[in-house]
Amino acid sequence: MTQHIVQYSGGIGSWAAAMRVAEQHGVENLVLLVADCRAEDPDLWRYVAETSRYFGIEPVVVADGRDPWQVFRDVRFLGNSRLAPCSTHLKVNPCRRWVEANADPDDAILYVGFDHTEQRRIPGTRNGWAPWRVEFPMCDEPFLTKGEMLQWSRDIGIEPPRLYAWAEHNNCSGLCVRAGHRHWAKVLQNAPLLYAEAERKEEEIRAEFGKDVAILRERRAGASRPLTLAEHRRRLQRDSAASAPPQALREAG
Repeated sequence: MTQHIVQYSGGIGSWAAAMRVAEQHGVENLVLLVADCRAEDPDLWRYVAETSRYFGIEPVVVADGRDPWQVFRDVRFLGNSRLAPCSTHLKVNPCRRWVEANADPDDAILYVGFDHTEQRRIPGTRNGWAPWRVEFPMCDEPFLTKGEMLQWSRDIGIEPPRLYAWAEHNNCSGLCVRAGHRHWAKVLQNAPLLYAEAERKEEEIRAEFGKDVAILRERRAGASRPLTLAEHRRRLQRDSAASAPPQALREAG
């Protein structure tokens, strides 16, 4: 019997993909393969547990054992939106090891939860997982928006991960280094303690490496330069204060 292995991130896209796989193939040979990055929001694990019970199967959890910051130190590179070694070391490699040990390329299909807006990522993912066949259920019609997937989860009685109340993804408690300026502004607004922790760890790595590195970058006068989380925060706070109504400023003072 063909194995149907869903790369189950705890995000809404991978859950929706698993639902489509289960609807088409049943759950007898369904595998929910979860990579533990040691950085997830606790509510991600609540969601993995509840949705796994809905399918009636136990998830398979694999782990490298490190968290993203430990990976950055080990590889001497601070992840950013262009290159994130944490994803390779904490997600791809542990999942690959499990697949190599437990899945026959001639009798297994891997599934990834990219939606129809992410089809540009398909060729690289398929090449990276060769010789295993990889499919992308959420890139098939009917196309669903993220909001529709979230509502689908609610419709079956499972509340989506809490991070979706303000974030576009459920990765690393919202502290994904692949995210850009706007997302980190949301982190500062909605999870200031987490932002402060990421800012502190970024400063530690900068000091340890002795280099001007940062998760974010900005372009000025045609040149790209690192933008630290500390500087990004100061600008956001300055802009927020400048735009505050006079009455709010008097009350804050």
